[in-house]
Amino acid sequence: MQRILTIIGARPQFIKASVVSRTIKKTDGIEEIMLHTGQHFDANMSDIFFNQLGIPKPDIQLDIHGGNHGVMTGRMLAEIEQGILEYKPDRVLVYGDTNSTLAGALAAAKLHVPVAHVEAGLRSFNMRMPEEINRILTDQISDMLFCPTDTAVRNLDKEGFASKPVNVLQVGDVMQDAALFFAQRAVAPRDFIVNRNFVLGTLHRAENTDDPERLTAIISALNHVHQSVAPVVLPLHPRTRAAIDKAGLSLEVNVIDPVGYFEMVWLLNHCSLVLTDSGGVQKEAFFFGKACITMRDQTEWVELISAGANHLVGANQEEIIAHSSTHFGRAIEDHQHLYGGGNAAERIVEHLV
Repeated sequence: MQRILTIIGARPQFIKASVVSRTIKKTDGIEEIMLHTGQHFDANMSDIFFNQLGIPKPDIQLDIHGGNHGVMTGRMLAEIEQGILEYKPDRVLVYGDTNSTLAGALAAAKLHVPVAHVEAGLRSFNMRMPEEINRILTDQISDMLFCPTDTAVRNLDKEGFASKPVNVLQVGDVMQDAALFFAQRAVAPRDFIVNRNFVLGTLHRAENTDDPERLTAIISALNHVHQSVAPVVLPLHPRTRAAIDKAGLSLEVNVIDPVGYFEMVWLLNHCSLVLTDSGGVQKEAFFFGKACITMRDQTEWVELISAGANHLVGANQEEIIAHSSTHFGRAIEDHQHLYGGGNAAERIVEHLV
């Protein structure tokens, strides 16, 4: 029996882990131990992300959240190391590019436990992003690299992984597995009042919210789109709301409270355009056939740009408005199965076994 220690800590990781964990449960010869660092935590975490998504309740709950990157990652490193020593896994499985990902991979590598990295090979080529540092370092100390796209494989080849004693495997994207599986459970946000075609927006990335000039341009563009193209629905995190208030900006769109995964899936499935600075939402828009306007200067999902499904506009107010008008209501089709078609979890577990 092979024992896998899965390390998660952020909301997108719960969703990714849910489809892999469900497949592990159906597979002989493999046992999963779940460690939750607590990086993203709220009072409803267990009900929303464990019961509804069907993720096993964590065997180890660290409750580490808040603080600067160094403090958080250091605490995680020490606590995860103790979990590895206690449970003695044959392999550690990490997801994505968070502090939890890097701490888990580093703790395992120091104890000579092999590391498998889901979403390996993604690159934005922006070293100012903490996520970019986390993903690069995690890839370097993993021996099993599960890539979601051909582009990710090419990125690793360019970094010399083809000549290293590691397995680089193109398995598809587990987020497509999750989107297709959970779409049937999606529900509208509570008190949702927009009953016609709408633009779904998200805004949270520090490069936008912490830069007053960029934030001003984006808010002005969102207000204009709301007035001239279609209603903009914006689930808004308190941190972003505080940044908008601090900058003295007026947000004239339909602001709603942050939503859970099922509500977000519903919004993605029913909107007519997506405006975002999120990495995951770019893909999810594609999974549901919606055009996406990305308010960033780079993206890890370059294949979406090549396919014409996604458009990078940075914080350029004029481009945000122009692309929103051009692509509103445009249907996107996945003829090439860019992300594996929804079978990534099965491929990952096959390789783990």
